Amino acid sequence: MTWDPEHYLTYADERGRPFVELVRRVAAERPADVVDLGCGPGNLTRLLAQRWPGARVCGLDASPEMVDTAQRDVPDLAFEVADLRDWAASGDEVDVLVSNATLQWLPEHLDLLPGLVERVRPGGWIAFQVPGNFGEPSHTLRDELAAQEPYADHVRDVAVPSSHDPEVYLAALAGLGCQVDVWETTYLHVLTGEDPVFAWVSATGARPTLEALPEGLRADFEAEYRKRLREAYPDRGHGVVMPFRRIFAVGRKA
Repeated sequence: MTWDPEHYLTYADERGRPFVELVRRVAAERPADVVDLGCGPGNLTRLLAQRWPGARVCGLDASPEMVDTAQRDVPDLAFEVADLRDWAASGDEVDVLVSNATLQWLPEHLDLLPGLVERVRPGGWIAFQVPGNFGEPSHTLRDELAAQEPYADHVRDVAVPSSHDPEVYLAALAGLGCQVDVWETTYLHVLTGEDPVFAWVSATGARPTLEALPEGLRADFEAEYRKRLREAYPDRGHGVVMPFRRIFAVGRKA
């Protein structure tokens, strides 16, 4: 799957707000090494350098397209193409590890937490945020449509994001010896424009499904998906309201 950085930056302010609120709860004072794991186009990694100007800040992402954009738009920071799973197994130690809206793409991400915490130096911080809205129509409508023919055969093995309830992350990090702060927030995003919910999800959660379909089927799928999303998220006159639950976890390593 390839990512489109420009499409992803649609609703950049709305996507960036959880990152800001996550990092605000990290009380590191003078970290030497800070990593943004799943940095995307680097627009939020820049905020880490502003928060800790004396730190070495590095953004890692599995998408070459995202890293190319980050290197172009934020040339004063370091960005590398890297798989989160490989980094969890053998990455360098850091003082602050941030991962925003990335872990949900790995079904086994709970199993990766020990390796991620291991990469954090004693007294350091791990902070991550994952969407918790996979029961919302924005996702369930895609799942229902993708399960139908003629689409099902093409998307059967496509990656589908998932996450756990806050209590699960609290128990996992506490079990790894961290002091833990976990919470959830449901944002009510007021979106405007043509089919704004589709514009949002087609840049992220629905993108693997759309990419997996042949061109002709993709157009049919997209048309029906747009129609169902319009019915589920009607324009209320002041915009289309899309609830978005997000789960936050911050741990300080002993």
